[in-house]
Amino acid sequence: MTALFDLSGRTAVVTGARRGIGLAMAEALAVAGADIVGVSAQLEADGSEVERRVRAAGRRFTALRADLGDRAAVHRLARDIIALGPVDILVNNGGTIARTPAAEHPDEMWDQVIEVNLSSQFILSREIGRTMVERGRGKIVFTASLLSFQGGITVPGYAASKSGVAGLTKALANEWAAHGVNVNAIAPGYIATDNTQALRDDPDRNQAILGRIPAGRWGRADDLGGATVFLASSASDYVNGVVLPVDGGWLGR
Repeated sequence: MTALFDLSGRTAVVTGARRGIGLAMAEALAVAGADIVGVSAQLEADGSEVERRVRAAGRRFTALRADLGDRAAVHRLARDIIALGPVDILVNNGGTIARTPAAEHPDEMWDQVIEVNLSSQFILSREIGRTMVERGRGKIVFTASLLSFQGGITVPGYAASKSGVAGLTKALANEWAAHGVNVNAIAPGYIATDNTQALRDDPDRNQAILGRIPAGRWGRADDLGGATVFLASSASDYVNGVVLPVDGGWLGR
């Protein structure tokens, strides 16, 4: 049974790997045996926390910097990744959020969130997914959100982008499952990261959120590790087009 989750000899690309959920995903994949290509706009060339954790797991680490909000940079990133060699696992985790009420939500804010959270994800999936289809195997894992199912408050661009990620997950799965490429997504619940700091700092919102989570706590980034390894491993070879909530029971409430 353990062999189903063994990622030895595989290479995983993780975007948004410098901190938070991406850092935890990269570490989990490395512990399971994968070498890691970490991507982030501010990722240090050497000595990053993600590099330290990956190397502590005995795996190789490669750092790439790219701004997912820059279309040309995303195309360069795809070329750089492909030039490194075959990619077995692509974790499309990098993202951003902007909080402004819908009536005041500016075009620039909307455009930035959609570009980072959805358009860049499609470009990377298309370019790297093409090589997976040609090889007849591969795993793509998106980071979706509870707002792939719900609308949220004051984050219309984020909600739209994450609903788009759920749709993109299913669309790619429909086309690529027959070619040995599994495309799925993880929908994190309310996780204690920089993106949710404003909610945790608001006593009313914090209490309202905690009151709905059956597990009774905010999630931790490492709560996503097991689901990531599952969807990246042979254990999920017959899982296609799924958006898997890891939310402490939020959606079941």
